Amino acid sequence: MKSAQFLVELGRNSYPVQVGRGLLEDIGESARDAGLSAGRCAVITDANVGRLYATPVLKNLQDHGFRPQLVEIAPGEVSKSLATLDWVYHRLADTELDRDSAIFALGGGVVGDLAGFAAATYLRGLPLVQMPTSMVAQVDSALGGKTAVNLDRAKNLIGAFYQPRLVLVDVVMLASLPEREFREGLAEVIKYGAIMDAPLIEWLEEQMPAILARDLDPLSELVERSLRHKAVVVSRDEREGGLRKILNFGHTLGHALEASTSFGNYLHGEAVAIGMSAAARLSTRHCGLRLEDAERLRRLLTAAGLGTELPKGWLSGEFISALRLDKKRQGDSLEFVLLDRLGHALTRKLSFDQIIEVT
Repeated sequence: MKSAQFLVELGRNSYPVQVGRGLLEDIGESARDAGLSAGRCAVITDANVGRLYATPVLKNLQDHGFRPQLVEIAPGEVSKSLATLDWVYHRLADTELDRDSAIFALGGGVVGDLAGFAAATYLRGLPLVQMPTSMVAQVDSALGGKTAVNLDRAKNLIGAFYQPRLVLVDVVMLASLPEREFREGLAEVIKYGAIMDAPLIEWLEEQMPAILARDLDPLSELVERSLRHKAVVVSRDEREGGLRKILNFGHTLGHALEASTSFGNYLHGEAVAIGMSAAARLSTRHCGLRLEDAERLRRLLTAAGLGTELPKGWLSGEFISALRLDKKRQGDSLEFVLLDRLGHALTRKLSFDQIIEVT
């Protein structure tokens, strides 16, 4: 597959997305083509990703006139915190960045969210390049401008909408992912089929063996297809005033599950998969989704190697507290994303009692 490029259409904030193989080798040229100024910059990554990719990225940037400083954080959701953000701010100050200096986010969703929020706030905003390395980040979180850090009680409570200047997606990097991290990202791909692309469900059912074998042809297609869907949604609703809310399918319960287990038991996609299965059950009760379609969605998640059942003891005080801190709360109810059919999502207000009936 040749590389593909398309624009996220946001007026003055529009930016290109590149998807292909070997793109990381030309990050310096791509950054210059996107209008970024050479000179001091920061590459924020985590220790795992940095060990694999930091050296070639730094060298290529240097070859194109940039003077990059590596800022390396600990891997995992625990780093998406105010404490880590404070540490990153101090490293950026040590680097003596100015307002033309770019921040390059090299990593998965945690790095992308943390580096994005740092870029949004340091010196009141620096140019940002997203270079996602995980499946979750490549098919979803790197595009759209949502940046955030967590509080210990709930996910993504502190954040900002801040669009990057460039999203560069090198699908070759998916080959280096551990199996668990690879499979969790498939939850976000399945989400796009559930909410807006029913034919994608059938395609995933057919292609899942090749996808799990990491065949680059279907991987390239699913990454590009997912990002094009998100680009359409974001272009129509940048700040989640309406349509963009459907991207939260499975995330309300998923985020509460992550938070109630101290962000330690579940990877993001694993929690979202459980949340989507529960949301599908709620959809049969409240939105007319056919039982056979809810079961079909569950089977696809299972085929991707993802769990679909809420764990024993899930209905804890911590879970309820996290649910009540959800950003979509409206009084004693939540604006919840449901399906009336595969490929079509909508929102409904559900009470907390209705939501916890999913068992």
